[in-house]
Amino acid sequence: MGARTFIVVGGTSGLGLEVARLLVDEHQVVVLGDVADEVDATANDLRCGGILCDISSYEQVRDAFAEVADRYGTVDGVADCASVWVGGDLAELSPERIRRAIEVNALGTTYVLKVALDHLHRQGFGNVVYVGAIAVTQARPGIPVYRATKSYGSSLVESLAEAQHSNRIKVMQVLPGPMPTRLQERAGDPFLDEIYALPDQVATEVVRLLRLAPDDLYVSGELVLRADGRW
Repeated sequence: MGARTFIVVGGTSGLGLEVARLLVDEHQVVVLGDVADEVDATANDLRCGGILCDISSYEQVRDAFAEVADRYGTVDGVADCASVWVGGDLAELSPERIRRAIEVNALGTTYVLKVALDHLHRQGFGNVVYVGAIAVTQARPGIPVYRATKSYGSSLVESLAEAQHSNRIKVMQVLPGPMPTRLQERAGDPFLDEIYALPDQVATEVVRLLRLAPDDLYVSGELVLRADGRW
């Protein structure tokens, strides 16, 4: 289909950065991030667009997508890779950490999907890939708030996928196993999982879904990356 335009939300580190890296040689890519220095560094390194955006603000999400659409004409695909980690027993978590996780993982995801689908519906085509977590498939007592926020995202995506009534607008999700990224590090928690997938392995599948053409078939539902790295 030639060069297309993709937005990678949370594209300055971890999985999002790998997704942007795989796309940038053949497509227009714009990464969204909430730390100015990281957005600038990623944009300079990959020679792509970069926009400072805290997705817990609807206005910032709306304005960022509008800027991309004005610059490139279309938004062909959106990878929602942004997430805030919050681990530990509920009794030990501060209200501030709980609130921030909900603001980004639940409200932010809702805002990104709402604005993305607004643009895709006006165009009549496009793909959205939400990066969830395999943790939603079974209870993990050590991460109750994180799991709850990611379960919200998966539930939202499943409902939106069924609501499109057109294969030309695809709403999909990938549920990776634990990945050794900065997700935990940024929250001050160590990465404890011994079995994990690498971000570049998961990024390959995210990009495959993003690049599906409007008339390509797809299976509605979830794609799970097991913790041992097998699809």
